[in-house]
Amino acid sequence: MEASSVQPRWLTALFIWTSLCLISCGHSASPDASGLPLAIRVPLRQGARAEQPPQLPPAASAAASNRERGNAAKHAARRRRGAAASGVSFVDMIDNLRGKSGQGYYVEMAVGSPPQKLNILVDTGSSNFAVGAAAHPFLRRYYHRSLSSSYRDQGRSVYVPYTQGRWEGELGTDLVSVPHGPNATLRANIAAITQSDRFFINGSNWEGILGLAYADIARPDETLEPFFDSLVRQTPVPNLFSLQLCGAGFTQNYSLGSATVGGSMIIGGVDPSLYVGELWYTPIRREWYYEVIIVRIEVNGQDLNMDCKEYNYDKSIVDSGTTNLRLPRKVFQAAVKAIEAASSTEQFPSGFWLGEQLVCWQAGTTPWHIFPVISLYLMSENHNQSFRISILPQQYLRPVEDVASAQEDCYKFAVSQSSTGTVMGAVIMEGFYVVFDREKKRIGFAVSTCHVHDEFRTASVEGPFYGVDLEDCGYNIPQTDESTLMTIAYIMAGICALFMLPLCLMVCQWRFARCLHPHGDFADDISLLK
Repeated sequence: MEASSVQPRWLTALFIWTSLCLISCGHSASPDASGLPLAIRVPLRQGARAEQPPQLPPAASAAASNRERGNAAKHAARRRRGAAASGVSFVDMIDNLRGKSGQGYYVEMAVGSPPQKLNILVDTGSSNFAVGAAAHPFLRRYYHRSLSSSYRDQGRSVYVPYTQGRWEGELGTDLVSVPHGPNATLRANIAAITQSDRFFINGSNWEGILGLAYADIARPDETLEPFFDSLVRQTPVPNLFSLQLCGAGFTQNYSLGSATVGGSMIIGGVDPSLYVGELWYTPIRREWYYEVIIVRIEVNGQDLNMDCKEYNYDKSIVDSGTTNLRLPRKVFQAAVKAIEAASSTEQFPSGFWLGEQLVCWQAGTTPWHIFPVISLYLMSENHNQSFRISILPQQYLRPVEDVASAQEDCYKFAVSQSSTGTVMGAVIMEGFYVVFDREKKRIGFAVSTCHVHDEFRTASVEGPFYGVDLEDCGYNIPQTDESTLMTIAYIMAGICALFMLPLCLMVCQWRFARCLHPHGDFADDISLLK
């Protein structure tokens, strides 16, 4: 989840005062009456079928599938032996994530003394560790501060808005551990959520949020130490973690209970058994969100041919707490146009591309081949090189289980428009093993061992591709120095004073005239003030 930005308070107050003063001399501002439209879900029946690509003979297809599984198993076993030989083992952390499609991935955590076990949403797009601490219709359980002997109240409140939803609560500290994580207990800052709006999700099975980003976007301010910073400071855990998110289409998501997706969060390292091929790293541009630089976007191998700054306007981040791939308006329009053209053998309503309608096909007949591959090129550690991650339609068409029947498969288009920059959400991460190497300020991508694919295409991470000054693709927010802002503020205050001066003079004149002629008729003068 992406949290909102904050401006300096003193400067904001000064601008607000002067702006209100100017507005009072002109037209009054009207409240924003805009709102988000409710999503319309209209399942569509299968339309005219496109010609299927040539199929492998059953025997050949089965043999290819068996060879692929065998090779993956050999790679995994060899990697596990290598990890064990180096004295590092993450076996207890493998498969420690659960979730539901479109509702996020959560890990079990223990909070307080004695430990209270809660499911906590894993979110690389925020920095607060917060748990429900009051009864809520969507919570099966919540954190009881009064039952924890180790809880310490900080006497401060906190309010956190996200792109969708918000919560507020009270800050404190308590002892925290991750049962299927490192063998460590730490004292962490924790926000006890007492009120929320559109934050908790009915049936999601998580009761809090673990913000894994940097202190720069923590609330109420950057002095609040985030969970992972506390973990690294108080324990021997190295300053990195990695995520393998296995999407709803992964057939080996077994023993998940009521969950439909699973995965692994490796705290303190990289598990080679969770990926194939090579890890490619892109630098963390700025330590607030996990910001990266996208230098090129292709649809079916065709470049969108846009200024690369457009892809990063006003930032590009990796965010496990957001479901979709979210793109800036111009980029979204160009991408949808290209995807729509590539899949033109079947006609889809405009509402589908806006995420407002679903498409359904008879179970097992989804025509994946008509949808194109989306490729994102990320700047590599060598700033004159990039690497490409290829995203399959099995990722950006998200299955929706709650409306589908046993006879049909329904999907939602999981690419959407953004007003806050590019967000590489869970549907992108589900194809890859993603390493958040905070120590070396970089993010790594490799093909995940649990990504969903078919016999014709597979997700890939490839490179290098050469370019020049790729760092210039990053968007720089225009900076205005403090002296300039002060000058503007004083000018606005002066203009406001000029508007107010005649009004003050008229009031003084009226009061003076009233004192000289207490019983006179001042209807004409008074009417000037009405």
